[in-house]
Amino acid sequence: MEYPATRSEPLVDTLHGVQVADPYRWLEDEKSPEVQEWMKAQDALTRDWLSRVPVREGLARRFRELYYVDSISAPIRRGDRYFYYRTHKDKEKAIVYWREGERGAEKVLLDPNGWSTDGTVSLGQWEPTWDGRKVVFAQKPNAADEAVLHVMDVDSGEWSKVDVIPGAKYASPKWTPDGKAFYYEWLPMDPSIPVDQRPGYTEVRFHRLGTDPKTDTVVHPRLGDPTMFLASDLSRDGKYLFIFVLRGWAENDIYWKRVGEKDFRLLVKGAGAKYQIRAWKDQFYLLTDEGAPRQRVFRVSPAKPERAAWQELIPEDPVAKLDGFTIVGGHLALEYQRDATTELRVATLEGKPVRTVALPGVGEASNLVALEDQDEAFFLFSSFTTPRQVYKTSVASGEVELWAKVEMPVNTDLYTVRQVFYPSKDGTKIPMFLVHRKDLPRDGQRPTLLTGYGGFNVSLQPSFRSGIFPWLDAGGVYAVVNLRGGGEYGKAWHEAGRLANKQNVFDDFHGAAEYLVREQYTRPDRLAIHGGSNGGLLVGAAMTQRPELYGAVLCSVPLLDMVRYHQFGSGRTWIAEYGTAEKPEDFKVLYAYSPYHAVKPGGRYPPLLMLSADHDDRVDPLHARKFVAAVQNLQGHTAPALLRIESHAGHGGADQVAKAIESSADMFAFLFQTFGMTGPAGGATAGAR
Repeated sequence: MEYPATRSEPLVDTLHGVQVADPYRWLEDEKSPEVQEWMKAQDALTRDWLSRVPVREGLARRFRELYYVDSISAPIRRGDRYFYYRTHKDKEKAIVYWREGERGAEKVLLDPNGWSTDGTVSLGQWEPTWDGRKVVFAQKPNAADEAVLHVMDVDSGEWSKVDVIPGAKYASPKWTPDGKAFYYEWLPMDPSIPVDQRPGYTEVRFHRLGTDPKTDTVVHPRLGDPTMFLASDLSRDGKYLFIFVLRGWAENDIYWKRVGEKDFRLLVKGAGAKYQIRAWKDQFYLLTDEGAPRQRVFRVSPAKPERAAWQELIPEDPVAKLDGFTIVGGHLALEYQRDATTELRVATLEGKPVRTVALPGVGEASNLVALEDQDEAFFLFSSFTTPRQVYKTSVASGEVELWAKVEMPVNTDLYTVRQVFYPSKDGTKIPMFLVHRKDLPRDGQRPTLLTGYGGFNVSLQPSFRSGIFPWLDAGGVYAVVNLRGGGEYGKAWHEAGRLANKQNVFDDFHGAAEYLVREQYTRPDRLAIHGGSNGGLLVGAAMTQRPELYGAVLCSVPLLDMVRYHQFGSGRTWIAEYGTAEKPEDFKVLYAYSPYHAVKPGGRYPPLLMLSADHDDRVDPLHARKFVAAVQNLQGHTAPALLRIESHAGHGGADQVAKAIESSADMFAFLFQTFGMTGPAGGATAGAR
């Protein structure tokens, strides 16, 4: 394959006494005309290669059937109004609607389909007032994290010309009870502030409707530390304001005050523990992993907030992990996770068990969606073989009824799901879900797609993924592995894949691949791997550590240069998860697994499709560029190493259905071509290796 020319420079840093080569650092400067031309050439080469794959058009046609669907979310109620979003078979983006009463006439609230001619302006977070009369929402250019807040009058549909607030990248507005003001997180837009330092400038501000946002009151000043997040919350009655100082995903502090008081008070200092809090009827309810790796719930009186006076309501479960809680209908709604599947329980505000909510099967469910004094609640449920369904329940009676469901052009009766457990390198039992057709032969020849994440306390549960069905119908196996570093089993599980323990995550992933080969599902040259973001780091490390174990790699918006990651995008906020090369002990760990630095001369790596986004302001696309350059320039390396760049897209990709279809068609066309598989259009493709 004739790749665009990529120069290599003899640039070497000495870090903690170690010589660290960085021949493609020039590709970090995205604004450089040379880098821009290189990106255009790489993307053009990739799209031309993929367009000539015989099965690609058949795959795109099938994805159009699967992705253009009608669906509805679980509604939220504010006053007598119901708010929810729908997707439509003939629309690119989801639309937010509202009704007066549950069965009132449906009215459009927010339709991002008309916000730009090219579809590049997206809807971010939106939040109605408690009476449902106004809504604050975020607009995000190019589906990036950066956002601008706007306020709309629900009845008239008019946008305020005054209440327009840029710098809302981390904003999560909280309305006051009267709907005339909100608290929010704000970032300065000053271009002189280095990107990696910007999170440290976050402030909590107070905005009163109709006033110039430039005059908004600073409620809590910036921390000045880019490794920390600053966040806020307001109780529904408007009495209590909370400030959260988050150090990564494993530790945070909570400060609080009664609204109107001058100073915040420290409620708890998170020394190695994390806390969530809700206030209701002058009581605080606190979820924490302090002294309980699978989490527990306390009640705290603001009159006696000292730690010794906390009352434990929900003790730690001996088996299941308590993922989250909310207060609905005068009860505690508790969301548990048992072996990566959801269990919903209801308890009194005294902690007495009431019931386990009847779910339609084994899968993933959201917690109950309702207000603290509202008996009517909703929740979502799906599984690998059950499209998303919305259920309505009564907190008082426990009655559950189907409220809405997605109809998909898939016969789910054809497929089966298994959960297996296998030993990792150190003997730890790791769970993995396997999805395939019921009539699939286990002959060791099945093309298999393995995915995982393994970080930031994130759990991968068995939810419906419509994009996997062309793969399953072609005789493929889909495998989702629950790696250490995730949140499936609580704090200890996360810690076992974090910082100096990160290699455990990669060993768990290699163990999953070995299980699939050993149990006669597939063989290494028929085993593809896919991951995005931290999961992109995962597959990059898998590819460079055990190239003989994998047959193809799909790597999306990844971290790959772990020596310099903290200097770009939101990187410094992840130091609590990965460490930093600025510290000798962290550098040793990071450099040992950093995929970019692990690409070795003479190495033979599996075919690679790298998927990047041109407006990713979370994980800088430089990681994708540098890694692809390193693989392409290997002497004698013949397997494809392709870079696909999504335009007008952020870290989560573009939010247009058409672009999702094109991306999925390209990803699976790459795999079908690599493995010589027959696609929806018929006809086998020639293998790429």
